[in-house]
Amino acid sequence: MSRVGRLDEAAWGLVHEALEVYGNDPRAVEQLHRQFTRFEEPLRIAVAGPWRSGKSTLVNAVMGEAVAPVEVADGRQVFTWYEDGPEPRVTAYPANGAPRDLAVTRTSSGMRVDLGGGRWDQVDDIVVQWPTRALRHAVLIDTPAAASGVEARTASPGSRDGSGRPAIGAGPTAGGDAQLVGGAGAAATVQRIVREADAVLYLSRDGSGDDLPAFQAAQSGSVARAAPVNVLLVLSRVDELAGGRVDALLTARQLARRHRRDPRVSARCLSVVAVGGLVALAGRMLSESEYAALAALAGLPRAETDRLLLSTDRFLAADFPIPLDLETRRRLLDRLGIFGVRLSTTLVRTGSDSRARLAAELVRRSGLTELRESMTRYFVDRAPVFKARAVLMALESLLRSEPRPGAAELLARLEQVLAGAHEFRELRLSAALLGGQLRFDPELSAEAQRLIGGDGASLAARLGVEHDATGDELWARGSTAVRRWQDLAEDPLRGVDQRRAARVVVRSCEGILAELS
Repeated sequence: MSRVGRLDEAAWGLVHEALEVYGNDPRAVEQLHRQFTRFEEPLRIAVAGPWRSGKSTLVNAVMGEAVAPVEVADGRQVFTWYEDGPEPRVTAYPANGAPRDLAVTRTSSGMRVDLGGGRWDQVDDIVVQWPTRALRHAVLIDTPAAASGVEARTASPGSRDGSGRPAIGAGPTAGGDAQLVGGAGAAATVQRIVREADAVLYLSRDGSGDDLPAFQAAQSGSVARAAPVNVLLVLSRVDELAGGRVDALLTARQLARRHRRDPRVSARCLSVVAVGGLVALAGRMLSESEYAALAALAGLPRAETDRLLLSTDRFLAADFPIPLDLETRRRLLDRLGIFGVRLSTTLVRTGSDSRARLAAELVRRSGLTELRESMTRYFVDRAPVFKARAVLMALESLLRSEPRPGAAELLARLEQVLAGAHEFRELRLSAALLGGQLRFDPELSAEAQRLIGGDGASLAARLGVEHDATGDELWARGSTAVRRWQDLAEDPLRGVDQRRAARVVVRSCEGILAELS
């Protein structure tokens, strides 16, 4: 949404000024030039979470392809970047030296790459180019485990340039990247995610968000205080809820709604979404042969199917009552998990009588559609804001860690930009409304959330009209909204917090009218 003094334009100007301040420092100049490239790249979304939280499965589900995880020869974890490209291509970026294209072998669980005799302990990143519409507007970063006690080899904090990974399609900074360090563990992983990602999908088994304080602690400074939230919390592994019953996905969505209303959770994230990753991926990739096997299972008497699906041991037992060989049953478990097989047979019995219908129903029930809509609404539609946030954080870090003549003045101008950054006020208000820290009547809360971009950043989405609405209709809606919220901002019967929030909404409405005029 265009406004006078847009945040991304202000951030661009500050980086340009910083080039003059640090012009005699080649390393700092290179860091700053990399900040310019962030504005031109797709949004960077890190997929983070503890060990076995389903990160790679979620990446595959979003992409609709079984390409993650990319396994390296010695089993160590690296940051894997998935970006759109004209054809499949995998490139390793070592700490020192030129990038290398890798030979790729597709496996049942993703891809395995071969460095061709090189040393994996010198590789920082693997970049996977893959032709898919899902990556047109965002780069997904599959990250090492970000939970305490799990060993992860990551770049040490501060070892990169503030933008982290090289610009899309380019190599790392020559000589500017530190070696990956073992033993730094989860803290270093979190530091690197904070430094390199514009936004984060954080996967949690129970959705409590107990791991999120580590992300908040890693973000210090004025920019982080002005825009404290860039995380979408994903309740993953939902098939483990409700004892693996077929209504586990419904239970998970109810749990996600409860967490969204919990101030302890909502203060740390933009929203909470429940996703069954395996079910979602199965819906995207279900084959005719897999459907036929599930239909054969569904044809058994209900009691018999329930008995066979009590556990994986029973499902894989030798005395199986129908001609489904062991390998076929193993593939079904790999594709769906025992919960997904239970759900699929139930759906086949209740009307999903073709591969296409079952696949569509699995995707619908998995929560994948809601996740993708949330990624668009909270991240992609606000991409300039989150990119500017990342650039300003990198710039602030440079100005504070390497002071020199002119840096203090530039830091003061950065503070002025933050003070006037209405986009950050919208983010803070959105989080407060979602978390219940700020309460209006339900109808007013929903309208405020929509007007500040919570349902999408386009003018039509903010005003709650169809995208083909006329300019006159948009103007009438915007004028009515600005008058209503001006009255609320001046209502003496409202609390101070409500009047302050109403002024933020008024500013958003004025921005809409300025855009229309």
